[in-house]
Amino acid sequence: MRVFIAGAKGQLGSEFVRLFEKNGWDHIAADHASLDISDGDAVLKAVMPCRPGLIINCAAYNLVDKAESEPGAAFAVNAEGVRNLAFAARQLESKLVHFGTDYVFDGKKRLPYTEADPPAPLSEYGRSKLKGEEYALDCPGSLVLRLSWVYGPGRRGFTHDLLRWAAAPGPLRVAGDQVSVPTYTGDIVEAVMEALKAGLTGRWHLSGGEPCARYDWAAAVLEAHGIKKEMARAKMTDFPMAEIRPVYSAMSNAGFCGELGYKFPHWRESVVKFARESA
Repeated sequence: MRVFIAGAKGQLGSEFVRLFEKNGWDHIAADHASLDISDGDAVLKAVMPCRPGLIINCAAYNLVDKAESEPGAAFAVNAEGVRNLAFAARQLESKLVHFGTDYVFDGKKRLPYTEADPPAPLSEYGRSKLKGEEYALDCPGSLVLRLSWVYGPGRRGFTHDLLRWAAAPGPLRVAGDQVSVPTYTGDIVEAVMEALKAGLTGRWHLSGGEPCARYDWAAAVLEAHGIKKEMARAKMTDFPMAEIRPVYSAMSNAGFCGELGYKFPHWRESVVKFARESA
C-alpha cells in the first residue's frame, strides 16, 4: 500500500520517513516546502495522482505562543489543512491518520485525562488543534491520536533546547509545576503501525506512561546524556509566555493499550533509548 506523509521533515514526520525508507515501503514524503496543506487545490494536486491508501498527517503549526497573535495562521494549518487532507482521503477512500495534542484540555483535572473527558482548550493553538481533530474524524475510518510533550531527533523541541541550555553557565531553571507525559517519536511510530495493523479507528490518547513534571523530565534527559548540571525548580509563571498553557495535561494511554493489548514504553525507558540513539 502506498502511503502519503505530510509534514515529512518535522520531528514526527521524519521518524515515519526513516521507518518507511528502512523497510523499503512505498511512500511519498511531502514537507512544507513542497506542500502547504492549507491550500486545498495544492493538496488535491499532490495527493490524488499518487492514490495512496493511507495518508499520515504530521504537518502542524506548532508556534504555540505566536498562535495567540496570529490565530488565522494556526487554524489555516491545524484545522483547514486537516480538512483538506480529509477531503482527499474521502475522495480516494483512503485511511487518514492525524495527531492531536494534550493542549485541548484546560489542566483543571489532577488525574490523567481519558478520551471521555471533554476538551476545553485555553489557547488559540489548542482550539485550532481541536478543530483539526473534528475535521479528521469526519473522514470514515480515520485514526486520531492525541500526543503530549513529543520529542525525538532533530534540532527543534524541548530536549534539543535543554541540551543547549545545559551548556550555558549557571543553574538550569525548569518548571516544576507543569505536568504532562513525555512521548518519544520512535515509540509513537511503532504504536501507530500496531494500530494500523489492528484496524484501529477513532480518537485515542497516546503518551509515554505516568505523569511527570517538566523538571523531572529535564533531569532524566540530562542524566541519560551523562550531563551533570545544577538545576533549580521554577514555576511556569517565571517564564512569561503569550499562550496560556495547561498546568496539568497528562493523558492516560490505558484506552489505547487496552484496546490493542499493547504495552507502550515508559517515558523514562524511552529517554535512555533516545540518548543512546542520538549519541
